Parts: sequence; structure tokens; C-alpha cells
Amino acid sequence: MAVGGGLSSKWRAGKRVAEMGFNAGGGAVNWFPGHMAAAARAIRHRLKLADLVIEVRDARIPLSSANGELQCLLASKRRVIALNKKDLANPNIMHHWIRHFESCKQDCLSINAHSRSSVSQLLALVELKLKEVISREPTLLVMVVGVPNVGKSALINSIHRIATSRFPVQEKVKRATVGPLPGVTQDIAGYKIANQPSIYVLDTPGVLVPSIPDMETGLKLALTGAVKDSVVGEERLAQYLLAILNSRKTPLHWERLVNVRTERSGHESHDSNEPIFSNSLPRRRRQLDNSDVLYIEDLAKEVQKTLYLTFKDFEGNKEEESELESLIDMQLMALRKAFRILHKASDEARTMVSKKLLTLFRIGKLGPFILDSIPNSP
Repeated sequence: MAVGGGLSSKWRAGKRVAEMGFNAGGGAVNWFPGHMAAAARAIRHRLKLADLVIEVRDARIPLSSANGELQCLLASKRRVIALNKKDLANPNIMHHWIRHFESCKQDCLSINAHSRSSVSQLLALVELKLKEVISREPTLLVMVVGVPNVGKSALINSIHRIATSRFPVQEKVKRATVGPLPGVTQDIAGYKIANQPSIYVLDTPGVLVPSIPDMETGLKLALTGAVKDSVVGEERLAQYLLAILNSRKTPLHWERLVNVRTERSGHESHDSNEPIFSNSLPRRRRQLDNSDVLYIEDLAKEVQKTLYLTFKDFEGNKEEESELESLIDMQLMALRKAFRILHKASDEARTMVSKKLLTLFRIGKLGPFILDSIPNSP
């Protein structure tokens, strides 16, 4: 059974998970830094000039990662939807999403922006879409748009590497800035990727709508990193993640880990206060070595094992909201041991557990997931 499968029948709507007690008073997600307003206006203006748009979305949330305010403008353009981070998305479900977009008459491709072969396939599709205008236009403009942190800049940089290997470029090619936080790219810059005809790619900053009234969409965007954690709160996000995992009965897929003794020879000396993940390392970052990678793999298995045991041993009715919340509280407490956070005050420990759990999910160590549900066919 797929790790990222659908919700159980009683929880299939997903809406109930977002409206659980831990979200009481949460309301709409509002995050619209000042630079986004100007960027949104600039994007709308440049869209009029674009010959083709690459709309980058997060493959884990193919619908939730679409900027709703741009959809009407994009509908009238040549467009390719690039579902990025496919390595983090459930491959058993991804092909159903591709078929869904095709049934909506939308070109769609799942990609890994860091993979040359994957990006080459995207460029081939873009060239095919531009074929009908490429003969009569001396200059063509391709825009890359998307919400924050879906991998637009990583895609731009991969396109540069491929383009410069195909076409010797005289001028120096500027690289797009890539960072782990949403909203890193804060201006719009043009990059020449080909000659005869000249093809320019515009990288744009990630822009969200000013307010996300649908709580489920807002939580999914925050869970996948499109909204800063501080806007929603790490503990609230961790509770939401555990609600999804428990509602899908995902921990049952990790039963095999219970009888597997994890070999940690040479790694037990890690102190619980030592940075474990790349995003918790000091500002002057060091490279993760093999022992770090093995340690993270072992830690992920320990977390999965803990979630399985708490899920299996829980005697309450997991389909009742209050009971599910009790299970989540038990799991957050049990994860303190898995993460070796045993000597911290309760609030501080829950925050630390939440941050580390979110990191494991975001780097794919808990498995591949697609959080959105495929809508009914049009």
C-alpha cells in the first residue's frame, strides 16, 4: 500500500483535519511581505509579453501550490505546469495527477529541478509548445512563475547549465539566488538561454495571494515551506502533519521497523544538543558527511517506529477528533525520546520535536507524499 495514499473514508475531505482543535482561532493564513505587492504587479505586466509560462508547483500539493489570483491570466497563455520536487511526491499517485491535468487540457510534467535529464524533458516540451511561433518571432520570452519555495530558482539554474552547454554564450550568465526560505528571489531578472532565435527566461519572485482564507490550503503551503513556519507555528504544523499521517493510517506501513535493530555503531556519541539537520547548522555551514547522513536515516527510522507503536497501542477511536488529538499529544511526547530531547522544559521540548519532525518530512525521510486529493474529473 502506498505511503502517500488517500484519506480514510471518514476523513477524506481533509477539511476536518484542518479544522481540528489545535487550529482553533487559527483562521486564515496571512503572509504578504511588502515586496510581494510590487512583485505581483510586475508579474501581471510581464505576463502580457510572455510567449510561454512555466508555472512551477510543488508536486506534493499540485492544487494548493497554485496562485489563485494568477490562474485567470495564465489560462489565456501557452503554459506548462511543472510539478517540481517529484522525488518527494508519491510516484504511485503522481501519474494520476498528470492524467488529471491532461484531462483539463493543461500540459503538465513532473520534474526534479536538480536533475539535468528531468529539466531537459521540460525544455523539450517548452520548445514543442513554442514551435508554432518560433519561426516568425526573433525574440521569445518564457516566464517562470510560482508561489514561494517551489524551486523556481533551482529550475532556472539548471536551465542555465543546460543552455550554456548547448549554446556558447558571450555574455556572463547570472545565476538565480537559491535559499531555503520562502521569498528569497525578490526582484525580476531576465536570463538569455538561447540564440537564433533569442530566448529569454524571466525568473520571478514567489508570490502568494494576500490572504489564504482556506485553512487547509494555508496549512499545506506552510507544511511544504511556501509560508514561513513562524506565521503558523511549528507545533501547529507538526500537529497537522501527525493528523494527516494518522488519518491515512500511514504509521501502519512502518510495522517492519519494530523488529529491525538499527545499527548505530560510531554514531551513538551524537549529543542531543548537537545540530542534526542542515538547516539547524551554524550560519557558516559545514557539509554533511556520511556519518551525518547515516545518522539522519537511523533517526528517521526511529521516528517512524515510534509513530507506529503509538498508533498501534492507542485504544481510543482515531476517527473522533478529540481522540485523534489525544493520540497526537502522545506521539509528540513519545518523539522526545526518539529525538533525545529529554531534559528540556515541556514547551521548549515540543517546539524542538516539532521542528525536527517537520525537517524529516520536508527532506523526504518519512516517505513520499501527495497531500492534495484529485478533484472529480471536469
